[in-house]
Amino acid sequence: MTDADTGWDGSEITTAAGTRVHAAVLGRPAGAEVVCVHGLGCSHRYFLPLARHLARDTRVVAPDLPGFGRTPGPRTPLDVRGLSRALADWLRVTGRGRVPLVANSLGCQLVADLATHSPGLLGPVVLTGPTVDRHARSAWRQVSRLLADVPFEHPGIVSTLARDYLVCGPRRLAATFRFALRDPVEHKLRHVHTPAVVVRGGRDPIVPEDWARAVAALLPRGRFADVPGAGHALNYSAPAELARITLTLLAEVEQERD
Repeated sequence: MTDADTGWDGSEITTAAGTRVHAAVLGRPAGAEVVCVHGLGCSHRYFLPLARHLARDTRVVAPDLPGFGRTPGPRTPLDVRGLSRALADWLRVTGRGRVPLVANSLGCQLVADLATHSPGLLGPVVLTGPTVDRHARSAWRQVSRLLADVPFEHPGIVSTLARDYLVCGPRRLAATFRFALRDPVEHKLRHVHTPAVVVRGGRDPIVPEDWARAVAALLPRGRFADVPGAGHALNYSAPAELARITLTLLAEVEQERD
């Protein structure tokens, strides 16, 4: 199976987490890898713009977590812990422990949860648009913020997300949303001991600046970065700048090792 028709080089299918996990790949076969962790209802598809920029220097791998994209999920939707354990199992099975992770939105919550039960799998992390703002942990506030974000996103993301939402279905989407709202991510960030950058789009209404800065401050080795004028899904709407921030972090980590 390949994703050549959608811009990816190809796909991996791995038996992990009790299912067959699909991951899209792009970039130099022998290059250092970066793993992308998608957000609520999404899949590998909305990471393609970022992957195109990162693929000049790395090999990008974007797995679909169980129930999303091309990865079958259990009948009962997985909560944050279930999804993070699925990610952990996939990282172990594919030998990608300590590979840098670039996460968006709910994906940031999964990375923080991963750090609490499988810290040895964690490499450097880039958390873009980390949810959920602890001062707005209600469905109506999050939905209103999501709608307010639309004007600041690239128009192409609408069809991409609409397709992904249809694939996962309204029941799984709603259940995962409820799980995300109940997840106290702020209590888990202290477990992320690897180098980390929290990146926020300057116009992102879902993640206010004070919340993004608070997330960065709670990370033992975290710092904050801002992308002026951008919205929530930086991996799609501001991929060049997010790629630059990611590659800068990886270069810094490499210098520390030397």
